[in-house]
Formats: sequence, structure tokens, C-alpha cells
Amino acid sequence: MASEVWMLGWRRVDEGHGHSMARVERLETGWLCDAAEVLIEAQETSACSFTIRLDQHWMTREVEVTAVSTDGRKQLSLRADEMGDWWRDGSPASDLKGCADVDIAAAPLTNTFPISRLDGLGVSEQRSLPVAWVDVPTLQVQRVEQTYRRLGPDRWQYSDPAHGAFQLTVDDHGFVIDYEGLASRVTP
Repeated sequence: MASEVWMLGWRRVDEGHGHSMARVERLETGWLCDAAEVLIEAQETSACSFTIRLDQHWMTREVEVTAVSTDGRKQLSLRADEMGDWWRDGSPASDLKGCADVDIAAAPLTNTFPISRLDGLGVSEQRSLPVAWVDVPTLQVQRVEQTYRRLGPDRWQYSDPAHGAFQLTVDDHGFVIDYEGLASRVTP
């Protein structure tokens, strides 16, 4: 099987400025995602780069994140197995047990993972799932319950208790085109 590659880019549309980009490659064993984002906000400018390996079912298996801000350079490593056990920087992370996904703050790419797995949901159906949410630039990780509700063939609603609800539009591959109030894709 020849690998497929997508190059994606988004611009921020909220009060901050910045861009995100991602290279997504489909492999025989799953998916490899390399991405970066630059965030310029009133309080701080920061940058983040990450690599995420997923299995064939879009389940997160390995995550490497680096963030740079006025606080310096930080790194984070996460790993998950098929049983739902997670490790943070090599140590067991029991607070993340059962999480299916990683969600890097302000990165539209990471919404693609659950959307791709939930593609079989009918209109108005929804699923809630725990995720390992990574704050940028602190790289603090917390378990967050996220809900995805299908609004139409290419429209979803994402919600979580801390940030509220947002509509997402996606392309035929499940990659986010528009993330209401946050980002809009600038590549085809």
C-alpha cells in the first residue's frame, strides 16, 4: 500500500493571531501526524510542534510535544496502549486511563481523530469520550470529557465543560476546515 500524504494549514480567527500546519501520512500501521502552531496573543507569544502516531482506527498511541514561550522550552511525551493505559514522560498516568485521544490546545488537527472514528454516527447522534487535553504552552495534561455531535454530513458540534460548544466543518477525509471562533483552513 502506497502511503497517502496531506498538507494542511489553518489561520487563527479568534482574538489571537497565528497559524497551524500539519502533515498527515497514512501508513500501513496507522497514521503519522507532524504539526506546528504559532500563537500570538495579547498576553504571550508561543510556539508548539508535535508528532502524533495513531493506529489504524485513529486511536492515539504516541505523542511528542515541544513548546517554546517566555517561560522557556518544554517537552512532553505521552504513550497509550491498546488497553487504555497511558504514560506521561515514561511514568504511568492513571488519570488518563481510558482516554482514546490527545487534544493539543488550539490545534484543529486533533479534532480529526475522534471525528474520523465517529464517522458512522447519524445526524443528531453524539458520543462523549475522555481525552488527554494538552495546554499550550504549559504542556500540562488533564483528562477532559469531550462530546461530538453530528450535525450533517460535513458538520459537527464539539463541546467540553470548560470551553463550551463550537461547530466544526470537515472535508471528505474528516480534516477540519472551519473551527468556529478559532481557526479556518487556508489550504485546499
